[in-house]
Amino acid sequence: MIDSLPAKLLNGGIAGLIGVTCVFPIDLAKTRLQNQQNGSRIYTSMSDCLIKTIRSEGFCGIYRGAAVNLTLVTPEKAIKLAANDFFRHQLSKDGRKLTLVREMLAGCGAGTCQVIVTTPMEMLKIQLQDAGRIEAQRKLIGQHAGGGGGKVNVVQLKSPTALQLSRDLLKDKGIAGLYKGLGATLLRDVPFSIIYFPLFANLNNLGRRNADGSAPFYISFLAGCFAGCTAAVVVNPVDVVKTRLQSLARGCHEDTYSGVKDCISKIIRHEGPSAFLKGSYCRALVIAPLFGIAQVVYFLGVGEFVLSLLPGQKR
Repeated sequence: MIDSLPAKLLNGGIAGLIGVTCVFPIDLAKTRLQNQQNGSRIYTSMSDCLIKTIRSEGFCGIYRGAAVNLTLVTPEKAIKLAANDFFRHQLSKDGRKLTLVREMLAGCGAGTCQVIVTTPMEMLKIQLQDAGRIEAQRKLIGQHAGGGGGKVNVVQLKSPTALQLSRDLLKDKGIAGLYKGLGATLLRDVPFSIIYFPLFANLNNLGRRNADGSAPFYISFLAGCFAGCTAAVVVNPVDVVKTRLQSLARGCHEDTYSGVKDCISKIIRHEGPSAFLKGSYCRALVIAPLFGIAQVVYFLGVGEFVLSLLPGQKR
């Protein structure tokens, strides 16, 4: 266990950067699959989405919005992992082993803290990720409209940058614009952390130990993957609602939503309950390695090693 708070924060940041770089294209496919509604389907699966994205937008297209994630994932993952450690420490001060309920309370605290960064990060990322889907739908409609023989020119719109989106949201709606979907984000991230952290801690305690009593890195990796995958699938219905609420641009004939309840009722009415599972396997493929890598980096203490190289630090 790492006692230094700066080391904890640095570990979380490094873990987030490595993880996001590896799995971001799958996350982009998840966002586009979750956002497409009945009657406006462009992609049939994750692989279909990635292939079509590369063909129409180039290889860099599958990393659209990655800059936002790479910038903000460091504080997000750092807050999440450090907050969980902090709450676990506070809840075990009496010297007793943490009960499952206390582990869940620590996870709840971590999930609540992280939304400070998660909500604006996801808000900006979703607009950038989904821009290609909206543009592809416009082109498809234009082609169908011109099918009768008349030529229809479809003007290609320039995708806004994260900075432009932030400026526009702050100008039009103030800080609340960046925190649209906060309630849905809490409904996703708090249950996720309540499931993930206790499950990881208990799985990580299984199997053989190192000489110092810590778990081998592969145990931490597998425990992080399994716990992350399980929690991701369980909360996927809320992730679909959050993604829909945070999407500002809509395709042709797509529903708009006024809140969580309105979104849930319209999805059930127009698309059926199965729509809440859209992108679930993509999300599992994103979260499993992301948290597996995060826990390995965290438990190996990479951040503590980096800090030891700084001037004035003990080596």
